Amino acid sequence: MIQADLYIILPEIVLALYAMAALLGAVYTTKDGMGPALVWATAALMAVLAIWIATQDSGTRVAFNGMFVDDAFARFAKVAILLSAGAVLLMSQDYMARRGLLRFEYPLLVALAAVGMMMMVSAGDLMSLYMGLELQSLALYVVASLRRDSVKSTEAGLKYFVLGALSSGLLLYGASLVYGYTGTTLFSGILASAHHGEVSIGLLFGLIFLISGLAFKVSAVPFHMWTPDVYEGSPTPITAFFATAPKVAAMGLFARLMFDAFGNAVSDWQQVLVVLSVLSMFLGAVAAIGQRNIKRLMAFSSIAHMGYALIGLAAGTQAGVQAMLIYMAIYVTMNIGTFAFILMMERDGQPVVDIDALRQFSRRDPGKALAVLILMFSLAGVPPMLGFFAKLGVWQAGIDAGLMGLVVASAIASVIGAFYYLRIVFYMYFGAENEEPIDTRSSPVLWVALMGSAAMMLVGLFYQFGVEGAAAAAAATLVN
Repeated sequence: MIQADLYIILPEIVLALYAMAALLGAVYTTKDGMGPALVWATAALMAVLAIWIATQDSGTRVAFNGMFVDDAFARFAKVAILLSAGAVLLMSQDYMARRGLLRFEYPLLVALAAVGMMMMVSAGDLMSLYMGLELQSLALYVVASLRRDSVKSTEAGLKYFVLGALSSGLLLYGASLVYGYTGTTLFSGILASAHHGEVSIGLLFGLIFLISGLAFKVSAVPFHMWTPDVYEGSPTPITAFFATAPKVAAMGLFARLMFDAFGNAVSDWQQVLVVLSVLSMFLGAVAAIGQRNIKRLMAFSSIAHMGYALIGLAAGTQAGVQAMLIYMAIYVTMNIGTFAFILMMERDGQPVVDIDALRQFSRRDPGKALAVLILMFSLAGVPPMLGFFAKLGVWQAGIDAGLMGLVVASAIASVIGAFYYLRIVFYMYFGAENEEPIDTRSSPVLWVALMGSAAMMLVGLFYQFGVEGAAAAAAATLVN
């Protein structure tokens, strides 16, 4: 029995054992001298594991008496997590090395965070959910404050830790209420206790606390307060990581908990998610207008995009989950390209994050300017970019679920939010000449990430990887 269980969690075991073995190997040899090699080795292992998971036989397998679930939904999320984490690691190597931040711990902490994320999306029990969440969070707290000589980086790590601990407390309190009123921590047991949609008031309070704890992880308003400061204070590659893989894991866990544990109480949690979605979309759209720091701008952009993704989840249907998964995959691809460009922004070897520095950038590098234009248009949801079709998918799911008011509100928020994306494009093509132009000398990895993600947004290469079919199968597995 234990052998079968271990085989089901083999990808997680492989990645965890690799991280621990590499940690010991680095400590007893050259330490930071192994940093570059560990980045490539970790990214390569993540790519291999993603291919392994993607090519596994379809079907649902359960390990450890239901505490761990390996199904199409978990596999979709894991592939997205591993590929995005690996891509960000490769993108970050040049930036981190030139600033003395490429310590051997960095890729290994990212690997351990990825193990936690994989555990999150496969959780079938409140205890395994919490274990995965904390493994991810503890690693992220450390990488946020990796630049030890920077006050902002230290502040970012501390804020993330304090507010993350608060969210964990909310989540644990909710879990204890749910256990108290159902007598089980297994999602299947919780689901059975809420048969015919009859949810006791105590269980409802537990559900609200669980949602609040998870809303912290996806940066949903009003639990978003850590996001702008942590995005700004962390080293830029770490910010790129925060904006990609952890968001997929948190949304995957959100969907897993709502449908696997509270699938019989859709009407109870639907209205809560509608409120979170509306608040996130509008705050993200309005608050970013005054931002001049591109990392803070991307933080508010992230808050808004999580609001759009929540529309698919709030729909409470299979089509809604499918639209949410596709949205998250497109969102991660857009962010990888955008942060690849942000990593290129330099002046005299120092990183530049002020959007005013982009004035007339198109004259100096028209190719990169065009790629950024495509990505900004896609983030804003301008057709025919892929970002528009991502929003169209969640809107359609919302309309089919009778959430017309939410869809109309999101369309208004989308128009407001388009301003700050289009302002970047305006500066690049029509802004007044900048007295101190930026230098965008880039590594081949950054160039490929920027151009590749832009091409996927424009010509639909994105769908050639079978994303739509995989998302449909994942949604069908979760909801049915």
